[in-house]
Amino acid sequence: SRGRLRLLVFLVMNLEQNLKRHRFPVSIISQVVWLYHRFNNSYRDIQEQLAFRGIILSHETVRYWCIKFASHFKDVIKKRERKPS
Repeated sequence: SRGRLRLLVFLVMNLEQNLKRHRFPVSIISQVVWLYHRFNNSYRDIQEQLAFRGIILSHETVRYWCIKFASHFKDVIKKRERKPS
């Protein structure tokens, strides 16, 4: 959706400086961390989703990224969530 795309663009722009020396591009790392924190998927679920799309990585890589970049994503996702009316 359009809101999701805007969120990912915002996160990618903010994370580019912090993601040097990583094997995967910023867009993949941000997608992985966003999936984990937004939908509360397990590390292995995210690994399977990416494998289905042809991106092979371990669940430990997903765990490492989620721990390392959690602070960047949690603040943005909480601000963007709908509040009950």
